[in-house]
Amino acid sequence: MTNGRAAGPLVGHRVIELAGIGPGPFACTMLADLGCEIVRIDRLSGRSGALPDGLANLGVRGRTTIPIDLKSDEGQEVARSLINTADVVLEGFRPGVAERLGVGPERFEESNRGLIYARLTGWGQDGPYADMAGHDINYIGLTGALAAIGGQNQPIPPLNLLGDYAGGSMFAVVGILSALVERSRTGRGRVIDVAMIDGVTSLMEPIRDIAGVGMWVEQRSSNMLDGGAPFYRTYRTSDDRFMAVGALEPAFYTAFVSGLGIVEDELPNRFDPANWLDLSARFSAVFASEDSDHWQRVFDGTDACVTPILRISEAPMHLQNQARPKHPEAEDPAAGAARVVLSDAGIAGDRLDELVAACVIAVR
Repeated sequence: MTNGRAAGPLVGHRVIELAGIGPGPFACTMLADLGCEIVRIDRLSGRSGALPDGLANLGVRGRTTIPIDLKSDEGQEVARSLINTADVVLEGFRPGVAERLGVGPERFEESNRGLIYARLTGWGQDGPYADMAGHDINYIGLTGALAAIGGQNQPIPPLNLLGDYAGGSMFAVVGILSALVERSRTGRGRVIDVAMIDGVTSLMEPIRDIAGVGMWVEQRSSNMLDGGAPFYRTYRTSDDRFMAVGALEPAFYTAFVSGLGIVEDELPNRFDPANWLDLSARFSAVFASEDSDHWQRVFDGTDACVTPILRISEAPMHLQNQARPKHPEAEDPAAGAARVVLSDAGIAGDRLDELVAACVIAVR
């Protein structure tokens, strides 16, 4: 670790994060773990998004935080000075808010021509929903993804992993990395419009392709990959736990049914959906006859693609997770880092003291 940052490939790059919640902070944490220096401009109240105290700063680590009153002229000037020292800005406001706060991308077209300005929102910067509030469940609901996930009677949101973090954070990081590569050739930055609805739409392309060749029906739990197929679903065990089965390929399916003690030749055609209820009932009865530990012993080390479904608290202790190398995680910078960052922007000494006394900024 160096100055709180992971010694990764992006060391030497500074990112200004205009504080928000969820996908923006997670994207910045990923960049911090890759070596970026993250400077988070927070509200003076420290309550980004007005979430409960226990949720407001989830995942916020590996960065220097500087609370600034962006509603004041002096605070906006401080923020602009900081941004002029940066390689990247990431903000998640509704369209027009950054401009009203004096930190929109047009402000830096001349003063910081290499600046990459990433705008991460749910709906994007334009369109009839652009000014509406929303959350992960709303964004994925308009992409076809939510309609395809859950039981037959009702869609179930897959936590907020799909819209916020896959369609939002990951696409923001990819966009920023791409823009950094482009800048290495051109010397110029760019504005990146990252919309979670666009990211999830992109992620849905393989499923749309499956539907396009007539291999998808628009009824949940009725398809090969949504829990409908008996060889790609979960099964309850005798101890009320679950096993995950992903025996798609022929060799994997053979190993799967062999582990259950079933003769494959006695089973009906598994690719005919008319047989799925019967096969699922047979497999369910076998799984329910033993506990999850038994089935893990049976299938560990095989190519049956059968594994236990672990709780969040259990997952870190699994032998495979334990065996994997831990990726470097950026730690919070040492005390005094905010003063160093502000000094880089020309804000130090008496000027810094005046701004603190006037409650324009806070230095922790």
